[in-house]
Amino acid sequence: MAGLPEGHIVANSGVKTIAGIRLGTAAAAIKRAGRDDVLLIEMAEGSSCAAVFTQNAFCAAPVTVSREHLPQAPRWLLINSGNANAGTGARGLADAHSSCEAVVALAGGRAEQVMPFSTGVIGEYLPLEKIRTALPKAFEALSEDGWDAAALAIMTTDTRPKTASRTVEIGGHPVTVTGIAKGAGMIHPNMATLLAFIGTDACVDAGTLQDILQRAADRSFNCITVDGDTSTNDSCVLMASQRSQAPRIEPGSHHAEAFQAAVDAVLEELAEAIVRDGEGATKFIRILVEEAASDEEAKQVGKTIAHSPLVKTAFFASDPNWGRILAAVGRAGCAGLDISRVAIWLDEVRIVSGGERDRDYTEERGAAAMQRPEITVRVSLGRGTSSARVLTCDFSFDYVRINAEYRT
Repeated sequence: MAGLPEGHIVANSGVKTIAGIRLGTAAAAIKRAGRDDVLLIEMAEGSSCAAVFTQNAFCAAPVTVSREHLPQAPRWLLINSGNANAGTGARGLADAHSSCEAVVALAGGRAEQVMPFSTGVIGEYLPLEKIRTALPKAFEALSEDGWDAAALAIMTTDTRPKTASRTVEIGGHPVTVTGIAKGAGMIHPNMATLLAFIGTDACVDAGTLQDILQRAADRSFNCITVDGDTSTNDSCVLMASQRSQAPRIEPGSHHAEAFQAAVDAVLEELAEAIVRDGEGATKFIRILVEEAASDEEAKQVGKTIAHSPLVKTAFFASDPNWGRILAAVGRAGCAGLDISRVAIWLDEVRIVSGGERDRDYTEERGAAAMQRPEITVRVSLGRGTSSARVLTCDFSFDYVRINAEYRT
């Protein structure tokens, strides 16, 4: 990093460790034997922590407990895959609290300093004894080199682990941001994504960290959708160990801008990885909405297109059925939309202008664009200067199969 300009961001190949953050995994056989499914993350004393959670009213017990514990200077995160501990009532809350107590029985501290997270099947009670039995091994395995193993341990229907790292120069010193995420289905984040855990060695207080995380989530995880379903367990945590020699990140400073850009880059890479790994996905689709009346309107149009099962199945079939995209734009709720000013493209092929099929469009050109594994849908509304980007994927036969067989 020496000699790099202030704010320069390096995309690291592989995962970079974070001083002051250790991770350990263990196998509890929660859903199936033979793989790690419990993750323990330890933050050094004095670390700060921020988090955003699902807006689903039926939020899981661990989400409720983690929200309560976030202001208590958390030191540990406990994550399990294979069981969501959602829809489990009073017993689910008691089990989540008991899992926190199991951590501090090994590590010391207070139960309120543990934030629990779960992902997996909804409506089944947490196998607490299995987790208690596995915890000592996870505790013994704690290491700053544990990021890759952690990414594997939190997977459910994911086909591959999701990791990202960036290093940014701040005040002549490197600051590193590293993250892991899981998610492939039930993805329509109303805050972040299914589960994501990001660590940094930056020196930043919890309030500033919370603002940075919320902005980053809004620009990344809140702009992706696989199937339009908001999970009961969505959680994203940003931990800062305070171990970097870089200056403290103060709100509104140029250091804060540089750090925000690095966090944004990590979350954007993780968000894109989730969409690329969408259950049964064969196409990666970027939806760009331009010349909207507001940022919110642009995002709403993008999400309406992305959520449409008719649009998504057309992409799977490589069928340039542009009427489905046009219909989605029309029902997105743009008050007073002048369709004569709307234009739509599939990559470089303009399919709609003036509210109807473009005069130069041919089915052959549209079909050629739809055959590509990555496609950009660009929509110009012709009514303002705002824009948004939404990432999604297609619906395939395998999406139905995966979700039909999820509990078998």
